[in-house]
Amino acid sequence: MNSTFYSNGKLLLTGEYGVLDGALSLAIPTKYGQLLSIKKNNAPKIIWSSLDEKNKVWFTSTFLIKNTVSNEVFIEIENKSTLSKEDLHTAETLVIILTEAQKLNSFLSTTNGYIVETKLTFPRNWGLGSSSTLINNIANWANVDAYTLLWNAFSGSAYDIACAKHNYPITYKLNKGEPEVKKIVFDPPFKDKLYFVYLNEKQNSREGIATYKSIATKKTDLINTLSKITQQILNVKTIEEFNALIIKHETLLSNFLQIPTQKNALFPDFEGCIKSLGAWGGDFILATGTPRQMRYFKRKGYLTLIPYKDMVL
Repeated sequence: MNSTFYSNGKLLLTGEYGVLDGALSLAIPTKYGQLLSIKKNNAPKIIWSSLDEKNKVWFTSTFLIKNTVSNEVFIEIENKSTLSKEDLHTAETLVIILTEAQKLNSFLSTTNGYIVETKLTFPRNWGLGSSSTLINNIANWANVDAYTLLWNAFSGSAYDIACAKHNYPITYKLNKGEPEVKKIVFDPPFKDKLYFVYLNEKQNSREGIATYKSIATKKTDLINTLSKITQQILNVKTIEEFNALIIKHETLLSNFLQIPTQKNALFPDFEGCIKSLGAWGGDFILATGTPRQMRYFKRKGYLTLIPYKDMVL
């Protein structure tokens, strides 16, 4: 029996960093995502291939499904010695995810195996959730809770898992460690003035999270203010109101993190406003302005510029 799963990519419009400590945040699933296709195989192994948005295979590996002495299932990389350093890291990450999923629900056995194919619908370096979409897809395959799978295997706020699951904008909040996800209507009348600009480099969100967590300053005021800004953004009617709030959001986090805003660091002469998305320093930013003003980014060499309506699900 063949199975196919699909999960949405993600963008965090408000509450970056603070979402880890319970800030109310605005998150949006994207039109881009990842597919996971599974076919049964008679041999006790998983033959894995990962394809990019151009259908080019960027990773392949084989995993053996074995039994321990106590008859528990474990997964082992079969072709470890032939893998590059990068592919070995990918294979080891897959072993972690599959192992944690197996602990939650014994969906693998040594009586058969699988031919597995993943396919991204966005470039890998865009940072729209290649990991979160994979974890959510594997959780669906294993019939386990995706939030639990993420937290058992790695860490994070899990807002990206919420986006993977939902086909509409959401507010996301961690309440005593439990996700609170609410469907919202976020369809601003000025959305034709919102654009997503790729910064030509992928940000390591784990490094950004580690930097944020290392700051000893009490975060209560930060969390409360970020939550308030999120609530206000949900109700804005004009681009002027929106711009004022994203400037406030950027300034607040810049002061807390002690790093310059993306606008000050990279685009000080841009006429519109800029909002960082997720961990600062890479992936996408949100830019506000007219199509004419957006030509600024192309002149600067930032050629991936996506209108809001083409990005948001």
